[in-house]
Amino acid sequence: MTTSVNVPLNSRGKLASSLPAEQLAEITELFASRRTGYSLDAPFYTDPSIFKIDMEAIFGQHWIFAASTAELPEPGDYVTVDYGPYSLIVLRNDDGGVNVLHNVCRHRGARVLTESAGSTGNLVCGYHSWTYSPSGDLIHASAPGETKFDKSCFGLKRAHGREVAGLIFVCIANEPPTDFDETSKIFEPYLAPHDLAKTKIAYQQNIIEEGNWKLVMENNRECYHCDGHPELACSLFPTWGLTEGLIPAHLEDVWNRNKEAQSSLEERCRRYGLPYEVVEELDTRIAGIRISRESLDGEGESFSPDGRRLSKKLLGDLRDFRLGRCSMHLQPNSWFHFLGDHVITFGVFPINEHQTLVRTTWLVADDAEEGVDYDLDKLTYTWKQTNLQDKEFVELCQKGAGSPAYQPGPYMKSEYQVEAFINWYVQRVQEHLA
Repeated sequence: MTTSVNVPLNSRGKLASSLPAEQLAEITELFASRRTGYSLDAPFYTDPSIFKIDMEAIFGQHWIFAASTAELPEPGDYVTVDYGPYSLIVLRNDDGGVNVLHNVCRHRGARVLTESAGSTGNLVCGYHSWTYSPSGDLIHASAPGETKFDKSCFGLKRAHGREVAGLIFVCIANEPPTDFDETSKIFEPYLAPHDLAKTKIAYQQNIIEEGNWKLVMENNRECYHCDGHPELACSLFPTWGLTEGLIPAHLEDVWNRNKEAQSSLEERCRRYGLPYEVVEELDTRIAGIRISRESLDGEGESFSPDGRRLSKKLLGDLRDFRLGRCSMHLQPNSWFHFLGDHVITFGVFPINEHQTLVRTTWLVADDAEEGVDYDLDKLTYTWKQTNLQDKEFVELCQKGAGSPAYQPGPYMKSEYQVEAFINWYVQRVQEHLA
């Protein structure tokens, strides 16, 4: 489901950088001289000018994960999505689709909707009561003495929105990247059996991490640090990302147990007709993706201390709880875990060069009852703890990047997905700067 109406941000369909030519040339050279296989130079994490380019080249040009279908179940339901200098309204319309509107009143620029989520009919700016329809058309503006005021010229600016397999994406570019269609075809069969349209929000957590958005994404793309996640390691095999020949001696038993569990999982997937193969195109397409279905430790059902289910209600038309996790990573700002009993979505929304909002949302079957079918504290415990631990790791790296002693270090073999993310990022920005 797609809306594809947009007001160009300039005649080229891109945001025009206001950086001085000399500074832009220096930044262009910094991208060109990036050393493959090593972390980025400090300015990539600390320089507000590079953050500005990130907002133009990445968040201003690409499809961004915004919310799940469960967050907008009924017509009039909305969420506001803020990143960098932008604020967007994502609203469910009467036809069942989504409208995406810039949250900037066309009168004096005030924020039209100030809550993070809610339900509305028409959109009324609280400053001078300019009133817009759900599609963004200006339908009322009190203008005493104005005889030539044409309301049709002052609708809210629109952006692109699309809904795929229960996930909602937005793009503010004049012409969004078209290969998202192909990426959607990759992940839709993996997600469809979970039927996100028949889920509801159990809990949503917003954390502001004192770190650059790229550090947040880098941290997520490796398990080299997973010894720092004791709660997660109860169910997520800490050998994730490793291959034969890279297994340390203390993890050999875990590796063997993981292989056995994966073999059993794949047999069940074949029995139920569920895709499980790894598709990994993180830096070989514009809408980079990695998706697979992978085993969990213990009972193999969910993120719990013993791997047992955390909700009694199966999602969608799934017939078995013991389906591990379908894990998906999408460039540039999201990752997901789809389990038999619940779904967890993660959205990364940059605030500035040193702060990032990480939004985590737990979804359960829409007929699951809290206190009867699931215990909210148990449902959210593992990833609440993991998110706080990751927050500390990211903030340690941000502090280090701000030190004169900082020097890019090499990625280990198990961190190849971090390298893929950075490679994707550098390619996209260079294309924009060119």
